[in-house]
Amino acid sequence: MKSVPKLIRRFAGIMLVSSVLLILLNFVLLALYMLGQKPNSHPWQTAQEVAEQLHFTQDGQEYILPEEMALELEQSDVWAVFIDNKTMKVVWMTDNLPKTVPLSYSASDIADLTRGYIDGYPTFTGEAENGLAVLGYPKESFWKHMWPSWDYDVIAGLPKTVLSVFFMNIVLIFIIYAAEGSRLLKAVKPIISGIQSLPMAEAVHIREQGVLSELAASINKTSEILQTQGRQLRKKETSRANWIAGVSHDIRTPLSMVMGYAGQLENDSRLPEDGRRKAAVIVRQSERMRNLINDLNLASKLEYNMQPLNTKRQNLVAIVRQAAVDFINMDIDDRHPIQWDTEETLISCLAEVDRNLIKRAVGNLIQNCISHNRSGCSIYVSVTEENGQCTIEVSDDGAGASDDQIEQLNHAPHYMVCDENTTQQRHGLGLLIVKQIAGVHGGRVVIGRSIYGGFCVRMVLPEVRNC
Repeated sequence: MKSVPKLIRRFAGIMLVSSVLLILLNFVLLALYMLGQKPNSHPWQTAQEVAEQLHFTQDGQEYILPEEMALELEQSDVWAVFIDNKTMKVVWMTDNLPKTVPLSYSASDIADLTRGYIDGYPTFTGEAENGLAVLGYPKESFWKHMWPSWDYDVIAGLPKTVLSVFFMNIVLIFIIYAAEGSRLLKAVKPIISGIQSLPMAEAVHIREQGVLSELAASINKTSEILQTQGRQLRKKETSRANWIAGVSHDIRTPLSMVMGYAGQLENDSRLPEDGRRKAAVIVRQSERMRNLINDLNLASKLEYNMQPLNTKRQNLVAIVRQAAVDFINMDIDDRHPIQWDTEETLISCLAEVDRNLIKRAVGNLIQNCISHNRSGCSIYVSVTEENGQCTIEVSDDGAGASDDQIEQLNHAPHYMVCDENTTQQRHGLGLLIVKQIAGVHGGRVVIGRSIYGGFCVRMVLPEVRNC
């Protein structure tokens, strides 16, 4: 079952693609989140810039901050102070400094605000040559970890730890996906086997359980219907074949008696000429009826595979020539001369065939030319070899057939199958038997126009090469 491994590969591929897409999506979302942060989201850097840009006025009396930096702090609602190293007092401040913020500090206060808060304001510091710049951001704008302390080995091994966790996540996802996929595949596998068995007319029964129980029940029901229809059809075909064989057998005995007595009357010199002619008509029509019965019986056997085949490697050139010679010998009035149209260089065309059936097919085709050209015609018989195929062709220069008739003959409904349009089946059993004989030999029949202007039938059979 090639479809099951294909389905497994599809599940694994979907899982891998899903994992990669999930990782990429996480990175994209993280990038979008980072881009959505506040413009002034680097407080430590801003504090250092304030410390560097804060300078004395020209008269050296006070500190001033460039207007651009002051505007940035104002827009972010950030207050700032500058604590002198020597006095530990605030020597510069912004106008928006809250009243609760002290103006003098001890060393412990400096350590406290550096890592934490002043009166609930998160503070950030920047170092200058003679002091410390302190920025206070609005409450609840930043969260600061007051006592950060990390084991060095943990930090050093962080990349390895992250990759390990990531790999374990992938493995866990794969295990979950594989478990669920195997469960589904376990339910799908018998259903696929059942579906593949339906066209081969095999009985199918799938356990109706799991997530696909309804589908399994439908397949089981379909199999039961097909099996029932198959049994009914086989029973009907057997009955039909037996009926045809029985009727054919029962008719032969009285028909033989009719033909025998009619033949005696035809040859009885005591009868008047008119009576003997009528007896001759009875003989000919009886022979025609006998041939029709034989054709019907053979067609039925071929249809239902009841005709025994005695196939072996045969030379089709010799078989077809013999069938043509038999008809040449019967053409007493020479109204239907037969021309052997096979190339002289072709002396052998081997095929695995039943000799008697092939002769019967060729005889039917020649008889078909005679029956449809009562006033006479020339019949051309040939065998050709091409592309690993042997083609037997029987054609004539008689009345031929129209394009519509040829189309109907090539695609006519099967005789042994009931069909409402039975009025279209007017060409007798001869061509049907030819098609059936070609079919049992793995060949085909093509009906068309003859190059001589009349009717043409080609029977194409697979050739057997010499070893």
